[in-house]
Amino acid sequence: MPPWRRLAQMFLGLAVSAGLLVYFFWDVDLGVVAARLRGTLWSFLALSIGLNFVSMWARAWRWSYLFPPGPRPGHLFRSLLIGYMGNNLLPLRAGEVVRVYVASRHGPRFWTAFATVVVERVLDGLALGLIVAGLLLLVPVSAEMRWSIAIFLAVDLAALLVLVMIAVAPGVCRVLIEGIFHRIGWLERRLIALLGTMTEGLRGIRAPRHVIPVALSSVGIWLFLALSVWTAMHAAHLDLPLVASWAVLAFLGLGVSLPSSPGFVGVVQAATVLALALFAVPRAEALSFSLLLHASQFFPVTAVGLVCLLLEHVSLSDAARAGSQGVSSEG
Repeated sequence: MPPWRRLAQMFLGLAVSAGLLVYFFWDVDLGVVAARLRGTLWSFLALSIGLNFVSMWARAWRWSYLFPPGPRPGHLFRSLLIGYMGNNLLPLRAGEVVRVYVASRHGPRFWTAFATVVVERVLDGLALGLIVAGLLLLVPVSAEMRWSIAIFLAVDLAALLVLVMIAVAPGVCRVLIEGIFHRIGWLERRLIALLGTMTEGLRGIRAPRHVIPVALSSVGIWLFLALSVWTAMHAAHLDLPLVASWAVLAFLGLGVSLPSSPGFVGVVQAATVLALALFAVPRAEALSFSLLLHASQFFPVTAVGLVCLLLEHVSLSDAARAGSQGVSSEG
């Protein structure tokens, strides 16, 4: 990517984050926000932090089964934590590249690890689609929001169908790409490279003995995340049903697709306020909860990720640079 484009994306992300913060904090009584934060129930918040780490452990466990059958790679939980820390501190979500680079230091090829992360994102999109669909059945949603949700579900379903087609008939997919895009050489090459990435990443999930662990860990990831959000709500004195935590997760999942600053500042606040508005939570209370939830997931994960990075004996900048070089050279 040209430097000017990377710089433009960084400034766009900062502008989006700043704009969301200004919009959602405008006319909010900061004294009310501060008072609610002072009343935090720390035992519930500690439980929320623990459940978040359990969810990430389940994600690392699933990640091991997305690799092709054979010896399972090690240090994946450590790599995952480093990646989350990188996303919190680096622009343009470079933590994903750092995560792949660290994992590739312990056995798997860089490109294989990169492919599994692509497949992981599709699985997360499927899970979010199911959560969003469930919300339509359980929670009253405005007509405007229903249209947005319907568009997301349509895109999610299309991505799932493409994934299934690649898994079942990669040869047919290559023939279709070559037949449709043969007059646009650069696009044809990129699509064939992407097809290769997806085919490589699907080798693990196609293995029959990997199906059950992937399914169980996928359920665990989102169940523990929902419980983490729910206990954080209790820490903030929000007596809401468990479905409210699923609503927050759904809106956060949709929100992080927007450009933003490192750590998704502003996006987390906007998504949380919009989700809790479905349950008639006042903006000041929703904002105070969003700050509490964001801090409880940002600081512990970042601190542990930095410790893991030290154990790897690499610097964050070196890992990001080496990972980017791996993408450009193998992609």
